[in-house]
Amino acid sequence: MKKFFKFLGILLVVLIVAGTIFYFVKNEKLPQGKQGVEAEALATKMLNAINHKAFETTEIIEWDFRNAHFYKWYKQKNIVEVSWDENKVILNTKEPKKSEVFVDNTKVNNKELIKTAENYFNNDSFWLIAPYKIFDAGTKRSIVNYENKQALMITYTSGGSTPGDSYLWFLDDNYMPTSFKMWTNVIPIGGVSATWTNFKNTKSGIKLPTTHTLSLFGLEIPINNVKAYNENADALANKILKAIKHENYKNTKFLEWSFGGKRAFKWDKENHIVDVSWDNFRVHLYPQDIDKSTVFFEGVKQEDTDEKIVKRAWDIFNNDSFWLVAPHKLFDNGTIRTIENFDNQEVLRVTYTSGGTTPGDSYVWILDDNFVPNSYKMYLKNGRMNGTSATWENWITTESGTLLPTNHTFESGSELSMGQVKGYN
Repeated sequence: MKKFFKFLGILLVVLIVAGTIFYFVKNEKLPQGKQGVEAEALATKMLNAINHKAFETTEIIEWDFRNAHFYKWYKQKNIVEVSWDENKVILNTKEPKKSEVFVDNTKVNNKELIKTAENYFNNDSFWLIAPYKIFDAGTKRSIVNYENKQALMITYTSGGSTPGDSYLWFLDDNYMPTSFKMWTNVIPIGGVSATWTNFKNTKSGIKLPTTHTLSLFGLEIPINNVKAYNENADALANKILKAIKHENYKNTKFLEWSFGGKRAFKWDKENHIVDVSWDNFRVHLYPQDIDKSTVFFEGVKQEDTDEKIVKRAWDIFNNDSFWLVAPHKLFDNGTIRTIENFDNQEVLRVTYTSGGTTPGDSYVWILDDNFVPNSYKMYLKNGRMNGTSATWENWITTESGTLLPTNHTFESGSELSMGQVKGYN
């Protein structure tokens, strides 16, 4: 027995010595950063890269942390459902005292569980959305020159469960976060790093991580079932689609229209082939396989297809068809829908993150009492328009039963006619 205790004593000493060596080898001192204009500019570039505007308007975020804590966060309402084991807390993040607690689906009065839920949420949400919090109240931003590269230091002087923590963010060439180093109260070793990659694109337009790997023993932090979406915005978009008979639009096989009297279109929508005509040109355009397209000049088919003319037709079709069918494209791939208020009315902002000729443009739809769009405001990524408005008027019901506009008026007073609009099968 004495030998056993002697062995335990030696083992304990070895562990202490090994732990001490590990601490001194791995522990980093908190680097000193420089606050000021440059730090604020770098932080702003990071926010733009991660689409902070979309985060601000995101309605609901769901995830689970390590398959142990489960969340549904109604972000605009400051309410989050926190579930673990047999417990569920409807946590009011602004006024925790108003929170509700359920154990085995029975409502109880338990302040300790509210505090536990609050601590879980503060910690677990940080691992999901930390980059979006760099301008939170109580944060300080500074630039650190770390291994000959600029990094962004964020220090939390208040808020959360552990004020005083600092995080040094490393960014790629596009200012997206890739990892950070931590100096926290919870981890005694300074400078432990964690990856910030494996992003998931969400419906609300924000990118959220799905796992992190720590430099400390290669520990992994899994974040599962990540979702972010805008439930109310989607509901409003569906009201618009119902009002303009979108189901009939989906079943419409052919569309015909013109654009300002300068260009004409006949679109075989079912097969996605369109004849685009302007001046002396007509292009038989395959928008999804433009190499199959053919060009006619003064009615004669070109033997050697002019690629520039085909590209011109593709650009024309993308632009001119949008003025006819944009309200029917609210749920296209790459669209983000958010609700805004305009003149005390709920309006729908739709941002196109991909596709078309100018991804990144957004449009704020203003509706009549029946949810039919009567105008929109345009916000173009190139900056040429920043809230320029245009009407959507003289809607007709086509032979195929869908609604399409036939005229637009710009705020300058100029008009844009869609000509004789037809939709048929």
